[in-house]
Amino acid sequence: MPKSLSLRAGLGSVLFWSVISAAFIGPGSVTACAIAGSKYGLQLLWVLTFATLGTVWLQEAAARITIATGKDLGQVITQTYAGAGGRRIAWALFLAIFLGCAAYQAGNILGAVAGLALLTGFPVPTLTIIVGLVCTALLWIGSTQGLANMLGLVVFAMGGAFIYVAFGTPVTPMALTKALVTPSFPDGSLLLINGLIGTTIVPYNLFFGSSIVSGQSLGEMKLGIWVAVVLGGIISVVLLLAGLLIPNDFSYPHMAQVLTDQLGTWAGSLFAFGLFAAGFASSLTAPLAASVTAQSLLGIRKNSPVYRGIWLTVMATGLTFGLLNVTPIPVIVAVQAINGILLPFVTIFLFAAVNNRSILGDNYCNSMSQNLAMGLVVVVTAVLGLWNVWLAIQAG
Repeated sequence: MPKSLSLRAGLGSVLFWSVISAAFIGPGSVTACAIAGSKYGLQLLWVLTFATLGTVWLQEAAARITIATGKDLGQVITQTYAGAGGRRIAWALFLAIFLGCAAYQAGNILGAVAGLALLTGFPVPTLTIIVGLVCTALLWIGSTQGLANMLGLVVFAMGGAFIYVAFGTPVTPMALTKALVTPSFPDGSLLLINGLIGTTIVPYNLFFGSSIVSGQSLGEMKLGIWVAVVLGGIISVVLLLAGLLIPNDFSYPHMAQVLTDQLGTWAGSLFAFGLFAAGFASSLTAPLAASVTAQSLLGIRKNSPVYRGIWLTVMATGLTFGLLNVTPIPVIVAVQAINGILLPFVTIFLFAAVNNRSILGDNYCNSMSQNLAMGLVVVVTAVLGLWNVWLAIQAG
């Protein structure tokens, strides 16, 4: 008989998988969701429903592979595609994840520094150097997990403030429910739609989550992912609703002012610190995820010079954008959209791996309903990504 799931084990699993929701509630989510609400009202809420469910389906599939085989997603992919062709596939997947992590890191550093600048008023270049050096030191010595978890709690506290603010928006339950399930594509919204997807269904989280799941039962894993990711999705929704209250073009000072007006000065400061915490925590996970993916797909030894060189390159990318003092919001939206475009390339191989009965057996392979759900994510993200590329070509 399958092992029953105790309350303690269930709560432990939710806390364990909160690392995934904390990873996607970064500067990208704060920015993209608030801009969506400020610019398009409720019209893009359906994207968050799709992206949250997509995250659950894909993370569950990646974790199930590890539970079934004792190997992570990258190792199963390399086992499935052997020989020279398999090596090329592994390198192509690694490069896609690496580019995505580098793009994310640019937004992470810019978001973390923007939050600190709101709090302290210190010069952006100085703050960028400080953030970069601290992140690099923590990654070098390997002391990241506890700090990332603590900062994740700050991000969730910020989400609690936004939940309170969301109740002050003039939105009826009927309108909210309808917007959550009714697709719409307002003019000029396609890049932001891809951004909302890319900042929620984070491609590197599929490899990262698969690499940390060992030791959990299927029941613990499923409960933990469903609860943790849906909570993250709820925070994304209330971030969008809070954006409805921003009367002018979105900016971080405007968002801080909205919270200050609704709750008091402490809430504006909490937003600034939460933005920093989200960016800083993600600045630790994105470089690390690039190296973990290389370890999984390419067999790179942990903490080898190549392993460290990979995360150092990702870190350097973020620092370069920070030191160039570029405007953070357009960059953050753009890099989330890039990851939304890269996402189908990764999910196609996950889809193939989780249907490989010769490796997983009948008990762990996808069911028909799971294939339909994953297939929907693959098709929708591929269509939206190609649509965005086509529009970019036409504009060029």
